[in-house]
Amino acid sequence: MRFTRLTLENWRNFKHVELELTRRVFIVGPNASGKSNLLDVFRFLRDVAKPEGGGFQGAVRERGGVSQIRCLHARQHPSVATEVEVELGGSTWGYRLEFAQDNQRQPIVVRERVQRDGAVLLARPDEEDAEDRSRLSQTHLEQVTVNKRFRELADFFAEVRYLHVVPQLIRDPRRVLPVSRDPFGGDFLQQLATTPKKTLEARLRKINRALQVALPQLKELKLEKDNRGIPHLRGLYEHWRPKAGWQSEEHLSDGTLRLIGLLWAFLDGDHPLLLEEPELSLHSGVVRHIPAMMSRAGRKAGRQIILSTHSRDLLLDKGIGPQEVVLLIPSQEATRAELAASDREIRALLEGGVPIADAVLPRTAPEQAAQLALFGT
Repeated sequence: MRFTRLTLENWRNFKHVELELTRRVFIVGPNASGKSNLLDVFRFLRDVAKPEGGGFQGAVRERGGVSQIRCLHARQHPSVATEVEVELGGSTWGYRLEFAQDNQRQPIVVRERVQRDGAVLLARPDEEDAEDRSRLSQTHLEQVTVNKRFRELADFFAEVRYLHVVPQLIRDPRRVLPVSRDPFGGDFLQQLATTPKKTLEARLRKINRALQVALPQLKELKLEKDNRGIPHLRGLYEHWRPKAGWQSEEHLSDGTLRLIGLLWAFLDGDHPLLLEEPELSLHSGVVRHIPAMMSRAGRKAGRQIILSTHSRDLLLDKGIGPQEVVLLIPSQEATRAELAASDREIRALLEGGVPIADAVLPRTAPEQAAQLALFGT
Protein backbone atom coordinates (compact mmCIF):
# COMPACT_ATOMS: atom_id res chain seq x y z
CA MET A 1 0.00 0.00 0.00
CA ARG A 2 1.74 3.14 -1.12
CA PHE A 3 1.62 6.37 -3.09
CA THR A 4 3.41 5.94 -6.42
CA ARG A 5 2.87 9.31 -8.06
CA LEU A 6 2.05 12.86 -6.96
CA THR A 7 0.85 15.78 -9.07
CA LEU A 8 0.15 19.22 -7.64
CA GLU A 9 -1.16 22.45 -9.11
CA ASN A 10 -1.05 25.72 -7.16
CA TRP A 11 -0.46 23.98 -3.82
CA ARG A 12 1.18 26.43 -1.39
CA ASN A 13 4.83 26.91 -2.48
CA PHE A 14 4.35 24.93 -5.68
CA LYS A 15 2.80 25.99 -8.97
CA HIS A 16 3.27 22.57 -10.49
CA VAL A 17 4.76 19.31 -9.25
CA GLU A 18 5.03 15.88 -10.84
CA LEU A 19 6.90 13.21 -8.87
CA GLU A 20 7.33 9.45 -8.97
CA LEU A 21 7.40 8.15 -5.39
CA THR A 22 9.33 5.14 -4.09
CA ARG A 23 8.78 3.22 -0.87
CA ARG A 24 11.21 5.56 0.92
CA VAL A 25 11.15 9.27 0.13
CA PHE A 26 13.63 11.83 1.51
CA ILE A 27 12.57 15.47 1.00
CA VAL A 28 15.42 17.99 1.21
CA GLY A 29 15.52 21.71 0.57
CA PRO A 30 16.39 25.10 2.08
CA ASN A 31 14.44 26.61 4.95
CA ALA A 32 10.99 27.85 3.89
CA SER A 33 11.20 25.98 0.56
CA GLY A 34 8.08 23.91 1.26
CA LYS A 35 9.19 20.62 2.83
CA SER A 36 6.39 20.70 5.40
CA ASN A 37 3.92 21.83 2.76
CA LEU A 38 4.81 18.92 0.52
CA LEU A 39 4.27 16.47 3.39
CA ASP A 40 1.00 18.24 4.15
CA VAL A 41 -0.50 17.12 0.83
CA PHE A 42 -0.80 13.59 2.20
CA ARG A 43 -2.14 14.88 5.52
CA PHE A 44 -4.74 16.89 3.60
CA LEU A 45 -6.01 13.78 1.81
CA ARG A 46 -6.12 12.01 5.16
CA ASP A 47 -8.10 14.85 6.74
CA VAL A 48 -10.60 14.89 3.86
CA ALA A 49 -11.16 11.13 4.14
CA LYS A 50 -11.23 10.80 7.95
CA PRO A 51 -14.57 9.29 9.03
CA GLU A 52 -14.68 11.31 12.27
CA GLY A 53 -13.81 14.98 12.55
CA GLY A 54 -12.67 15.12 8.95
CA GLY A 55 -14.10 16.19 5.62
CA PHE A 56 -13.24 18.61 2.84
CA GLN A 57 -14.55 21.74 4.55
CA GLY A 58 -12.70 21.03 7.79
CA ALA A 59 -9.45 20.14 6.02
CA VAL A 60 -9.45 23.44 4.10
CA ARG A 61 -10.53 25.48 7.13
CA GLU A 62 -7.76 23.97 9.27
CA ARG A 63 -5.25 25.30 6.72
CA GLY A 64 -6.65 28.83 6.74
CA GLY A 65 -8.94 28.60 3.73
CA VAL A 66 -8.41 28.27 0.00
CA SER A 67 -6.57 31.60 -0.27
CA GLN A 68 -3.94 30.36 2.21
CA ILE A 69 -3.49 27.05 0.41
CA ARG A 70 -3.38 28.44 -3.13
CA CYS A 71 0.06 29.29 -4.45
CA LEU A 72 0.78 33.03 -4.47
CA HIS A 73 2.11 32.65 -8.01
CA ALA A 74 -1.18 31.22 -9.34
CA ARG A 75 -2.47 33.40 -12.15
CA GLN A 76 -4.47 31.96 -15.04
CA HIS A 77 -5.73 28.87 -13.16
CA PRO A 78 -6.78 29.90 -9.65
CA SER A 79 -7.98 26.47 -8.46
CA VAL A 80 -5.84 24.10 -6.39
CA ALA A 81 -5.39 20.49 -7.48
CA THR A 82 -3.95 17.42 -5.80
CA GLU A 83 -3.67 14.16 -7.71
CA VAL A 84 -2.16 10.87 -6.58
CA GLU A 85 -1.67 7.35 -7.87
CA VAL A 86 -1.78 4.56 -5.31
CA GLU A 87 -0.87 0.88 -5.34
CA LEU A 88 -3.54 -0.75 -3.24
CA GLY A 89 -5.08 -4.22 -3.10
CA GLY A 90 -3.36 -5.35 -6.26
CA SER A 91 -4.79 -2.42 -8.23
CA THR A 92 -3.59 0.98 -9.37
CA TRP A 93 -5.88 3.71 -8.10
CA GLY A 94 -6.00 7.34 -9.14
CA TYR A 95 -7.58 10.20 -7.23
CA ARG A 96 -7.79 13.86 -8.25
CA LEU A 97 -9.33 16.64 -6.21
CA GLU A 98 -9.46 20.14 -7.64
CA PHE A 99 -11.02 22.91 -5.58
CA ALA A 100 -11.51 26.68 -5.38
CA GLN A 101 -13.76 29.06 -3.45
CA ASP A 102 -17.10 30.69 -4.25
CA ASN A 103 -18.08 34.34 -3.92
CA GLN A 104 -18.56 33.85 -0.17
CA ARG A 105 -15.04 32.42 0.08
CA GLN A 106 -16.39 28.96 0.86
CA PRO A 107 -14.43 25.98 -0.51
CA ILE A 108 -16.07 24.21 -3.44
CA VAL A 109 -15.13 21.10 -5.39
CA VAL A 110 -14.24 22.00 -8.97
CA ARG A 111 -13.41 18.47 -10.06
CA GLU A 112 -13.21 15.07 -8.36
CA ARG A 113 -12.18 11.90 -10.13
CA VAL A 114 -11.51 8.32 -9.03
CA GLN A 115 -9.99 5.64 -11.25
CA ARG A 116 -9.15 2.00 -10.67
CA ASP A 117 -6.88 0.24 -13.16
CA GLY A 118 -7.75 2.89 -15.73
CA ALA A 119 -11.54 2.58 -15.32
CA VAL A 120 -13.29 5.77 -14.17
CA LEU A 121 -15.40 5.11 -11.07
CA LEU A 122 -16.28 8.74 -10.32
CA ALA A 123 -16.23 11.93 -12.35
CA ARG A 124 -17.58 15.13 -10.87
CA PRO A 125 -19.30 17.47 -11.33
CA ASP A 126 -22.10 15.23 -12.57
CA GLU A 127 -25.75 15.84 -13.45
CA GLU A 128 -26.85 15.85 -9.80
CA ASP A 129 -24.15 18.42 -8.98
CA ALA A 130 -25.43 20.59 -11.82
CA GLU A 131 -28.95 20.49 -10.36
CA ASP A 132 -27.79 21.14 -6.80
CA ARG A 133 -24.56 23.14 -6.60
CA SER A 134 -24.47 22.83 -2.79
CA ARG A 135 -23.38 19.23 -3.28
CA LEU A 136 -19.99 20.59 -4.37
CA SER A 137 -19.29 21.66 -0.79
CA GLN A 138 -18.33 18.03 -0.08
CA THR A 139 -16.25 15.36 -1.75
CA HIS A 140 -17.65 11.92 -2.43
CA LEU A 141 -14.48 10.56 -0.84
CA GLU A 142 -15.70 11.52 2.64
CA GLN A 143 -19.31 10.28 2.25
CA VAL A 144 -19.90 6.64 3.15
CA THR A 145 -23.29 6.76 1.44
CA VAL A 146 -21.67 7.24 -1.99
CA ASN A 147 -18.07 5.98 -1.76
CA LYS A 148 -18.79 2.25 -1.63
CA ARG A 149 -17.00 1.52 -4.94
CA PHE A 150 -13.82 3.23 -3.76
CA ARG A 151 -14.08 3.03 0.04
CA GLU A 152 -10.87 1.00 0.02
CA LEU A 153 -9.09 4.10 -1.25
CA ALA A 154 -10.82 6.39 1.27
CA ASP A 155 -9.79 4.07 4.10
CA PHE A 156 -6.20 4.09 2.83
CA PHE A 157 -6.08 7.91 2.89
CA ALA A 158 -7.66 8.02 6.36
CA GLU A 159 -4.92 5.78 7.81
CA VAL A 160 -1.98 7.93 6.68
CA ARG A 161 0.08 8.66 9.81
CA TYR A 162 2.03 11.85 10.52
CA LEU A 163 4.40 11.99 13.48
CA HIS A 164 6.58 14.79 14.83
CA VAL A 165 7.02 14.04 18.52
CA VAL A 166 7.39 17.03 20.82
CA PRO A 167 8.83 15.63 24.08
CA GLN A 168 7.40 18.49 26.14
CA LEU A 169 3.88 17.37 25.21
CA ILE A 170 4.54 13.82 26.37
CA ARG A 171 5.70 15.18 29.71
CA ASP A 172 2.83 17.67 30.01
CA PRO A 173 0.48 16.59 32.83
CA ARG A 174 -2.45 18.00 30.85
CA ARG A 175 -2.01 15.24 28.25
CA VAL A 176 -4.87 13.37 29.97
CA LEU A 177 -7.22 15.62 27.99
CA PRO A 178 -9.07 13.74 25.23
CA VAL A 179 -6.81 13.81 22.18
CA SER A 180 -6.75 11.22 19.42
CA ARG A 181 -3.72 10.41 17.30
CA ASP A 182 -2.00 13.69 18.14
CA PRO A 183 0.89 13.89 15.64
CA PHE A 184 2.97 15.80 18.19
CA GLY A 185 2.76 13.14 20.89
CA GLY A 186 0.19 14.66 23.26
CA ASP A 187 -1.60 11.30 23.51
CA PHE A 188 1.43 9.12 22.77
CA LEU A 189 1.36 7.31 26.10
CA GLN A 190 -2.39 6.84 25.83
CA GLN A 191 -1.84 5.21 22.43
CA LEU A 192 0.55 2.79 24.08
CA ALA A 193 -1.90 2.13 26.91
CA THR A 194 -4.75 1.25 24.52
CA THR A 195 -2.60 -1.17 22.52
CA PRO A 196 -3.43 -4.86 23.21
CA LYS A 197 -1.18 -6.17 25.99
CA LYS A 198 0.67 -8.81 23.95
CA THR A 199 1.30 -6.38 21.09
CA LEU A 200 2.45 -3.67 23.50
CA GLU A 201 4.85 -5.97 25.30
CA ALA A 202 6.29 -7.33 22.03
CA ARG A 203 6.85 -3.83 20.66
CA LEU A 204 8.39 -2.54 23.88
CA ARG A 205 10.82 -5.48 23.86
CA LYS A 206 11.91 -4.58 20.32
CA ILE A 207 12.19 -0.90 21.22
CA ASN A 208 14.14 -1.75 24.36
CA ARG A 209 16.65 -3.82 22.39
CA ALA A 210 17.17 -0.92 20.01
CA LEU A 211 17.45 1.60 22.84
CA GLN A 212 20.13 -0.50 24.55
CA VAL A 213 22.31 0.06 21.48
CA ALA A 214 21.85 3.84 21.61
CA LEU A 215 21.62 4.01 25.42
CA PRO A 216 23.61 1.09 26.90
CA GLN A 217 22.78 2.21 30.45
CA LEU A 218 19.02 1.71 29.83
CA LYS A 219 18.14 -1.83 30.91
CA GLU A 220 14.35 -2.00 30.80
CA LEU A 221 11.35 -0.10 29.45
CA LYS A 222 7.76 -0.54 30.56
CA LEU A 223 4.40 1.23 30.72
CA GLU A 224 2.56 1.57 34.02
CA LYS A 225 -0.55 3.41 35.20
CA ASP A 226 -0.60 5.49 38.34
CA ASN A 227 -3.39 5.41 40.94
CA ARG A 228 -5.42 7.80 38.77
CA GLY A 229 -5.17 5.50 35.76
CA ILE A 230 -2.78 7.81 33.87
CA PRO A 231 -0.15 5.88 31.88
CA HIS A 232 3.54 6.57 32.42
CA LEU A 233 6.59 5.36 30.55
CA ARG A 234 9.30 4.11 32.87
CA GLY A 235 12.90 3.27 32.06
CA LEU A 236 15.32 1.40 34.33
CA TYR A 237 18.86 2.78 34.21
CA GLU A 238 21.95 1.22 35.73
CA HIS A 239 22.41 2.44 39.29
CA TRP A 240 24.25 1.22 42.36
CA ARG A 241 20.90 1.24 44.20
CA PRO A 242 18.68 -1.21 42.24
CA LYS A 243 15.37 0.62 42.78
CA ALA A 244 16.80 4.09 42.28
CA GLY A 245 17.35 3.67 38.55
CA TRP A 246 13.70 3.92 37.49
CA GLN A 247 12.79 7.15 35.70
CA SER A 248 9.47 8.26 34.24
CA GLU A 249 8.92 10.22 31.01
CA GLU A 250 9.29 13.38 33.10
CA HIS A 251 13.00 12.65 33.50
CA LEU A 252 13.78 11.00 30.16
CA SER A 253 15.75 13.18 27.75
CA ASP A 254 14.24 14.77 24.65
CA GLY A 255 16.36 12.50 22.47
CA THR A 256 15.22 9.37 24.30
CA LEU A 257 11.54 10.29 24.00
CA ARG A 258 11.88 11.20 20.33
CA LEU A 259 13.70 7.95 19.60
CA ILE A 260 11.04 5.92 21.42
CA GLY A 261 8.35 7.71 19.42
CA LEU A 262 10.20 7.08 16.17
CA LEU A 263 10.72 3.37 16.89
CA TRP A 264 7.08 2.98 17.91
CA ALA A 265 5.94 4.64 14.68
CA PHE A 266 8.01 2.19 12.62
CA LEU A 267 6.22 -0.71 14.34
CA ASP A 268 2.72 0.80 14.41
CA GLY A 269 0.84 -0.23 11.29
CA ASP A 270 1.51 -0.64 7.58
CA HIS A 271 0.01 2.52 6.07
CA PRO A 272 2.20 5.43 4.86
CA LEU A 273 4.13 7.22 7.59
CA LEU A 274 5.11 10.90 7.37
CA LEU A 275 8.05 12.11 9.44
CA GLU A 276 9.26 15.68 9.81
CA GLU A 277 12.99 16.03 10.55
CA PRO A 278 13.28 12.81 12.60
CA GLU A 279 16.93 13.64 13.34
CA LEU A 280 16.01 16.37 15.88
CA SER A 281 17.53 15.79 19.36
CA LEU A 282 19.24 12.58 18.24
CA HIS A 283 22.96 11.83 18.20
CA SER A 284 24.51 11.63 14.74
CA GLY A 285 25.48 8.01 15.42
CA VAL A 286 21.78 7.17 15.78
CA VAL A 287 20.63 9.38 12.90
CA ARG A 288 22.85 7.52 10.43
CA HIS A 289 20.83 4.35 11.01
CA ILE A 290 17.37 5.86 10.47
CA PRO A 291 17.31 5.00 6.72
CA ALA A 292 18.20 1.37 7.49
CA MET A 293 15.43 1.22 10.10
CA MET A 294 13.04 2.69 7.54
CA SER A 295 14.08 0.05 5.04
CA ARG A 296 13.58 -2.83 7.47
CA ALA A 297 10.21 -1.48 8.58
CA GLY A 298 9.22 -1.07 4.94
CA ARG A 299 10.23 -4.61 3.97
CA LYS A 300 8.49 -6.27 6.92
CA ALA A 301 5.23 -4.31 6.86
CA GLY A 302 5.31 -3.13 3.25
CA ARG A 303 5.17 0.40 4.63
CA GLN A 304 5.99 3.59 2.76
CA ILE A 305 7.85 6.24 4.77
CA ILE A 306 8.13 9.83 3.56
CA LEU A 307 10.29 12.26 5.54
CA SER A 308 11.79 15.71 5.39
CA THR A 309 15.34 16.30 6.58
CA HIS A 310 18.28 18.69 6.77
CA SER A 311 20.63 16.02 8.11
CA ARG A 312 23.85 15.13 6.34
CA ASP A 313 24.31 12.19 8.73
CA LEU A 314 20.96 10.74 7.72
CA LEU A 315 21.71 11.08 4.00
CA LEU A 316 25.14 9.45 4.34
CA ASP A 317 23.50 6.02 4.22
CA LYS A 318 24.94 4.32 1.14
CA GLY A 319 21.68 2.56 0.42
CA ILE A 320 19.84 5.78 -0.47
CA GLY A 321 19.35 6.10 -4.20
CA PRO A 322 18.86 9.39 -6.10
CA GLN A 323 15.38 8.22 -7.13
CA GLU A 324 14.43 8.33 -3.42
CA VAL A 325 15.48 11.95 -2.84
CA VAL A 326 13.16 14.86 -3.67
CA LEU A 327 15.06 18.13 -4.02
CA LEU A 328 13.18 21.41 -3.49
CA ILE A 329 14.57 24.42 -5.34
CA PRO A 330 13.00 27.84 -4.57
CA SER A 331 12.83 30.53 -7.24
CA GLN A 332 11.01 33.80 -7.87
CA GLU A 333 8.29 31.74 -9.55
CA ALA A 334 7.51 29.33 -6.69
CA THR A 335 9.41 26.21 -5.61
CA ARG A 336 10.39 23.48 -8.01
CA ALA A 337 10.40 19.87 -6.84
CA GLU A 338 12.42 17.25 -8.69
CA LEU A 339 14.03 13.89 -8.03
CA ALA A 340 17.77 13.98 -7.50
CA ALA A 341 17.98 11.26 -10.15
CA SER A 342 16.73 13.72 -12.79
CA ASP A 343 19.45 16.30 -12.09
CA ARG A 344 22.40 15.91 -14.46
CA GLU A 345 24.93 17.54 -12.13
CA ILE A 346 23.90 15.36 -9.16
CA ARG A 347 24.07 12.22 -11.31
CA ALA A 348 27.57 13.13 -12.42
CA LEU A 349 28.71 13.66 -8.82
CA LEU A 350 27.24 10.31 -7.75
CA GLU A 351 28.90 8.53 -10.65
CA GLY A 352 32.16 10.09 -9.50
CA GLY A 353 31.76 8.53 -6.06
CA VAL A 354 30.47 11.55 -4.15
CA PRO A 355 28.03 10.54 -1.34
CA ILE A 356 24.46 11.58 -2.03
CA ALA A 357 24.53 13.85 1.05
CA ASP A 358 27.41 15.86 -0.42
CA ALA A 359 25.85 15.88 -3.87
CA VAL A 360 22.46 17.17 -2.72
CA LEU A 361 22.78 19.24 0.47
CA PRO A 362 25.08 21.97 -0.94
CA ARG A 363 22.22 22.78 -3.32
CA THR A 364 20.00 23.57 -0.32
CA ALA A 365 22.34 25.94 1.57
CA PRO A 366 21.68 29.72 1.40
CA GLU A 367 24.22 31.37 -0.90
CA GLN A 368 25.02 34.09 1.65
CA ALA A 369 24.94 31.86 4.76
CA ALA A 370 28.49 32.95 5.69
CA GLN A 371 27.17 36.46 6.32
CA LEU A 372 25.36 35.16 9.42
CA ALA A 373 28.72 35.03 11.17
CA LEU A 374 28.72 38.84 11.07
CA PHE A 375 25.51 39.07 13.09
CA GLY A 376 25.83 41.54 15.97
CA THR A 377 28.85 43.36 14.54
